[in-house]
Amino acid sequence: MILARRCATIPNSRMGLKSPHSQGREKRMSDRFIGIDIAKNQCELYVHPTAERITFGISDIVDVVDRIRELSPVKIVMEATGGLEVPVAAQLAAAALPVAVVNPRQVRDLARAMGILAKTDTIDAQVLALFAEKMRPESRPLPDSNMRALKDLVTRRQQLVEIQTMESNRRRMLLSERALASITLVHDTIEAEIRDLDHDIKKHITGSPIWHKKADLLKSVPGIGTTTAPLLVVTLPELGMLNRRQIASLVGLAPMNRDSGTLRGHRTIIGGRRMVRSALYMPTLSAIRCNPLIKRFYKRLRAIGKPPKVAITACMRKLLILLNAIIRDNQPWVPYSA
Repeated sequence: MILARRCATIPNSRMGLKSPHSQGREKRMSDRFIGIDIAKNQCELYVHPTAERITFGISDIVDVVDRIRELSPVKIVMEATGGLEVPVAAQLAAAALPVAVVNPRQVRDLARAMGILAKTDTIDAQVLALFAEKMRPESRPLPDSNMRALKDLVTRRQQLVEIQTMESNRRRMLLSERALASITLVHDTIEAEIRDLDHDIKKHITGSPIWHKKADLLKSVPGIGTTTAPLLVVTLPELGMLNRRQIASLVGLAPMNRDSGTLRGHRTIIGGRRMVRSALYMPTLSAIRCNPLIKRFYKRLRAIGKPPKVAITACMRKLLILLNAIIRDNQPWVPYSA
């Protein structure tokens, strides 16, 4: 069911919007920005600045696309909601509409900064529309069905690895033979499932010449193995398309300043893609032992007094930048390039 109506739940003053008279100039009503709040059972669409609302089910998106196309929006924004947004975003992208899927935390930060603390589907859609106007996030192409299937496999594998680690940790604290037997059974079952997923992931990668080429390039770097390479191909498709600072910031390996006045705080990493950082940790430890470039870099950091964890994090960033350059240049690792 599609319900369309006009309303304004958040007063313009609370949304940081001035009246046309106080602005000193007439706002261009032709520039429309749309926010779509995605829920399990229904979606809420809000058009800024006309305050038009449409409530619809995900299965009705095809009909809603026609209405959105009539509005000719400058930008459409929705939050990443664990996959619920994919059918809607895919239909909008297929219609060549400027849709962007953004991090929910960024939208919520904007709402808090504007004093909008209430949270309903309608308010969320309005805040998303305002985010679209203020931030103009970049519209990026959505992954195709094959990439989404491969990403599901990689994500599931990562989930099973985390469960397997938890079971291993629990085993150390048990004395009961029956409890130990249960954990061993679950652990072995998960291990078998991980092997099956690895086989399926490998089939997907080898079935695509582009993915296969990228994975081979990544595996040419000492420290990157057959497990890490496909994970990076899936979770970091931006490899090779960004510069060194952008790729480090995207993953969350760029040190952030914590300075104020004369105070100079410790540099820390924050945000980014946790799954990518987790995937790079063990390969970095391996690279510190067997990759001459990373090995020398680690020793130099330790020699000037950097703590081990800080040095390892810096090596993760160094390794990531190296992988980015290899994909960018489409050239495998060679020892003399170190």
